[in-house]
Amino acid sequence: MDIVYIRELEIRTIIGVFDWERDQRQVVSLDLELGTDNRAPAATDSIDKALDYKAVSKRLIDFVENSEFFLVETLAERIADILLKEFKVPWLKLRVGKPGAVTGSKDVGVIIIRGKKSQQS
Repeated sequence: MDIVYIRELEIRTIIGVFDWERDQRQVVSLDLELGTDNRAPAATDSIDKALDYKAVSKRLIDFVENSEFFLVETLAERIADILLKEFKVPWLKLRVGKPGAVTGSKDVGVIIIRGKKSQQS
């Protein structure tokens, strides 16, 4: 299993349980590791056979910017659903962080792993 990754994708959205969080957009930060098989794209040197990280990023930016969840846990699960269903990744590791959400902490959030890492796409 190969991995395509995206680090520190920052997106502004409505996220949180407090009243002030419902009124102003905050930054969430995503780190993704997406399972894939890079042999076919490497052999053909064609984006048509590759997991297109730009397309993944654009889809997630659109989704997250237009979402309004209370919990980062919910946001993480919805993102995972998109990646598994729309991009057909067999396995993913996703970190969703809320920078500055806790005083004295640089970042807080969740990390989830979904799918089966041993599968090839």
